[in-house]
Amino acid sequence: MYSFMGGGLFCAIVGNILLVVSLATDYWMQYRLSGSFAHQGLWRYCMSGKCYTQTDSIAYWNATRAFMILSAMSCFAGIIAGILSFAHFSAFERFNRSFAAGIMFFISTLFVLLAMAIYTGVTVNFLGKRFGDWRFSWSYILGWVALLMTFFCRYILHVCIQDA
Repeated sequence: MYSFMGGGLFCAIVGNILLVVSLATDYWMQYRLSGSFAHQGLWRYCMSGKCYTQTDSIAYWNATRAFMILSAMSCFAGIIAGILSFAHFSAFERFNRSFAAGIMFFISTLFVLLAMAIYTGVTVNFLGKRFGDWRFSWSYILGWVALLMTFFCRYILHVCIQDA
């Protein structure tokens, strides 16, 4: 059971790394603007080799940023709770910490799902119509992979709890 639970924690650690990388990088969307390629992330946009901070306070960027940050934080808290479930404290039972870790991973999954759904919906309906030649890029894809990782680590911990 411990090795299976360790696999769930490994999955969570990889998911958390993917969340942070996706959040920090500038390749959520690529498009052609005035004959040259440009790309943008949640924090900056880059055109002609120069990157600029996004100073506009657009609601969907702020919502996506907030949900991605909350997702990374809850995933990290779940990792800590999962690691603590291996420790043997007399005041706590292992089940409670494993269950808490599973709940934190579930919350992380919900937050990243909200972030990705908001970004996808607004990008397709608003920006997709404004730019003719555009596509989602690798930072965006990492966000979806992180969603899968946080979901599966929650599932693995759920199985461990059922076996305990």
